[in-house]
Amino acid sequence: MSVDEVDGVVVEDAGWEVDPGDEPGRAVLATVGRQLKTWREAKGLSAAEFGELTGYGEDMIRKLERGDRIPRPEFLDRADEVLGANGLVAGLKEDTSEVRYPKPIRDLVQLERRAVEFCMYTNFDLHGLLQTPEYSRAMMQNWRPMYTPAQLERYLTARENRRAVLQKSPGPEFSFIQEEVSLRRPVGGRMVLRRQLEHLLEVSELPNVSIQVMPMLRAEPPGSTGVIELLKFGDGTAVGRMDGDFGGRPVSDPKRIRLLDLRYGIIRSVALTPAETRDYIEQLLGET
Repeated sequence: MSVDEVDGVVVEDAGWEVDPGDEPGRAVLATVGRQLKTWREAKGLSAAEFGELTGYGEDMIRKLERGDRIPRPEFLDRADEVLGANGLVAGLKEDTSEVRYPKPIRDLVQLERRAVEFCMYTNFDLHGLLQTPEYSRAMMQNWRPMYTPAQLERYLTARENRRAVLQKSPGPEFSFIQEEVSLRRPVGGRMVLRRQLEHLLEVSELPNVSIQVMPMLRAEPPGSTGVIELLKFGDGTAVGRMDGDFGGRPVSDPKRIRLLDLRYGIIRSVALTPAETRDYIEQLLGET
């Protein structure tokens, strides 16, 4: 985790680093930073004094005001109290809500918010929307090249925020198909895996969520060519992708979407049913 220092005491960083190539995000943060500085100066506070009152160092305050950091929601809440802004500074959380997502996944988040149906086939890893925070951390800590501590925290926060789509009401319909190996790999160790399996059982009880497992003993698994992700929208359109096809890029052409839908349907028909999958996960728990 990125940290700051106040009077020799190490504290959590007040903001995340900005992606170097994220020009739209930088423009938003520059505007937010100017508003923070305007409020601070109107209150008659120096950057150092403002930092002391909010629990951060002067250097971090300067970075936030320059737009070099994405302010964390808790920082904006604290700043609102210190500045007596009556919610106007805390309201900047809405301006930074999209920028908080790393640029590579920002478009995906917007699509997920619009989707009324999710169809997700994952072969080697558990889908991110199904992961516990501990499991996600263990996964991301092993990625290469390694994330910096600040990058790791930002990506973990983004993934946690994305999982909120499972709790929407009324919520989309979710269909997840997981290869058996993804449930057996002890990512993070035995206890992290146990909690992950328990979480899968909890999620599978949601009325709009279907989780199915593709057994390793299937002689000719139809999804062995790679991950399939398909998002369907209320207006009848869709966007999807598949590893190894269409260059792995998202597609929305109806003919290609029908092809992905066909493949997903075949995989779904061969996998264990949701009830069989729950029995299987309970069996794994007993073995873990």
